[in-house]
Amino acid sequence: MSANPIVHWELMGADGNAQKTFYEANFDWKLEAVDGFDGYHMVSADDVGVGGAVGQGNEQMPNYMTIYVQVDSIDEALSGIEATGGSTVMPRTEIPGVVTFGLFNDPAGNLVGLVEEGTPSA
Repeated sequence: MSANPIVHWELMGADGNAQKTFYEANFDWKLEAVDGFDGYHMVSADDVGVGGAVGQGNEQMPNYMTIYVQVDSIDEALSGIEATGGSTVMPRTEIPGVVTFGLFNDPAGNLVGLVEEGTPSA
């Protein structure tokens, strides 16, 4: 069995457009807006090594930085995570046509994301 890869990251703040401006100005990233996700901007793995996003958080989590690890099953991963001292922040969540993801805190309180391979049906 191979290790689960890091496949995405996010740097989120209260103002997604300000985040975009900051990272483009300082790192020459080419950030593209994502339709339907106000203040969320993606950068390609071809440009930065591992694709990710900068943008706008929400009321519960306005500012955060996280990585996303690809797993076969988010439900199974969260079960193991909880059994070993982590805690679920967001259970398995499906955005049709976009992504299936979840979030957890590790025992030190770091926020980490999970993502299942493939795009869920729209």
